[in-house]
Amino acid sequence: MHAVDEANQEALRRMLAADPVLIDVIPAAQAIGALKENVLLHAGPPIAWERMCGPLRGAIAGAIVFEGWAADLDEAFTSAAAGAIAFHPNHHFDAVGPMTGITTRSMPLLVVENRTFGNRAYCTINEGLGKVMRFGGNDAEVLTRLAWLRDGLAPVLAAALRAAGGIGLKSLIARGLSMGDEMHQRNVACTSLLLRELAPWLVRAGKDPDVVAQAMQFIAGNDQFFLNVAMAMGKAIMDPVRGIAGSSVVTAMSRNGTDFGIQVSGTGERWFTAPVEMPEGLYFPSFSEKDANPDMGDSTIVETIGLGGFAMAASPAVAGFVGAGSAATAAAVTKAMSEITVGENPEWTIPALDFAGVPTGIDIRLVLETGLAPTINTGIAHREPGIGQVGAGVVKAPMACFAQALSGLAQALGVA
Repeated sequence: MHAVDEANQEALRRMLAADPVLIDVIPAAQAIGALKENVLLHAGPPIAWERMCGPLRGAIAGAIVFEGWAADLDEAFTSAAAGAIAFHPNHHFDAVGPMTGITTRSMPLLVVENRTFGNRAYCTINEGLGKVMRFGGNDAEVLTRLAWLRDGLAPVLAAALRAAGGIGLKSLIARGLSMGDEMHQRNVACTSLLLRELAPWLVRAGKDPDVVAQAMQFIAGNDQFFLNVAMAMGKAIMDPVRGIAGSSVVTAMSRNGTDFGIQVSGTGERWFTAPVEMPEGLYFPSFSEKDANPDMGDSTIVETIGLGGFAMAASPAVAGFVGAGSAATAAAVTKAMSEITVGENPEWTIPALDFAGVPTGIDIRLVLETGLAPTINTGIAHREPGIGQVGAGVVKAPMACFAQALSGLAQALGVA
């Protein structure tokens, strides 16, 4: 339909016109007024406690203890099961979170402002790998780290960002792609580039040299630190794309470990969901697919802007790590994703593909016409609460979401 094509070009224009800048770190309650006591945000579409997977429940219990709403994990599980906690998706509050995606009132949030459109988006700070809350971890080690992120890292990082006047992200992403990142599973280059930008401001802003040194050491030692920045950036880019009448461009893809959900520009805030699929990939020693939980997290926001699995060709090292195979396989994935998108991003190019722009703007019509589901790079959580990450891999978005979304868009357009 001509009207849909025009609407999609407007969606692409807004995506490419975005100017995302990392500007601050603030407490979640300051960013999101709805985050009161006993209110918790999670990844994915809406879900009740009864349907939640093990790692999501484990992370929720840990967050309840972290906030002081329960004395221990047993009490936290009981409280959550009894309905004492209100659960909402991050996406409903301009936010995103990796894997379990837990966001509560005292957690510090990265703030990315889209200066072209004036909107802001938020994401928690990346904890590192292994036994962490985003993978369902909830013991004393996990909570101690979260407390340090809140009380140690966040204040000095916030001061540095404010002193710097923010750090522009579009050019940083462009450089990261040329250095082997795809911004979902591999963020080594962008983490390093971000720290390079931050370093002088961290030194100037920090009053205690030991605190500054610890902050810089943490960022430098956490290869996935930039992931959460990229996620907030993705949300900031995509939110202005919502609500374009007739547009079939996907504005969000997200999963909670039980359901996979998408939102589409022309249907606004409505979720279209289907059972989430199991990732295929590589496992850490002593773990296998029998330990894995189905896919989860809001991090698929990066695929909606052309990164992650869509930029696999930029990062052949990731292709091997996540089980996708060779550099040729990585290139083939990116080329396939170009068949389901409305255009390319000329500012984010891939050297291995003769500097073609990353495929940008997932079109639900093209997904269904080609039978090509979006490819997503992802981590793998243990299916039981409290254990953490057990591997990394690749997963496909379920086609049923896109079929439902097309029907919903047809209804919105008054098409039989």
